[in-house]
Amino acid sequence: MKLINTKKKQTNRTRRRAFTLVELLLVLTILAILAGIVLPQMAGRGEQARVAAAKSDIASFKTALGMFEVDNGFFPKGRTGLQDLVAKPNNAQNWRGPYLADKTTVPLDPWNHAYVYECPGKHSPNTYDLMSMGPDGRIGGDDDICSWDTQK
Repeated sequence: MKLINTKKKQTNRTRRRAFTLVELLLVLTILAILAGIVLPQMAGRGEQARVAAAKSDIASFKTALGMFEVDNGFFPKGRTGLQDLVAKPNNAQNWRGPYLADKTTVPLDPWNHAYVYECPGKHSPNTYDLMSMGPDGRIGGDDDICSWDTQK
């Protein structure tokens, strides 16, 4: 008889340690509610990160353009001036580049569009204008990230 009682006690302990279906459903419901609260808040973070990356890239370009100007006495001219940061232009006698971290190409903005560079600039006539067209890929609008806005 003792042998039967011992097995019965072990079986009862095993049952007590297992989760019931109701407990599992309750945990899944709580996780679903938490996911419903957290995920929408995290969804906008990707776009914020791309905007921050574009601002950081513009700051890096400003540094590289400043170094180019110190070495050569002028900023690269025209709309293709950013190429002068990675490849020596004919008119730059004291060029000591490449001035960008990626020494072979000018990086694209976080939305895979080329940065827009113009020297002399319309907004900064003594230097240059530099901008990312933002998510919509068009010049103009509230989503453009511009060098003249970051000077504020």
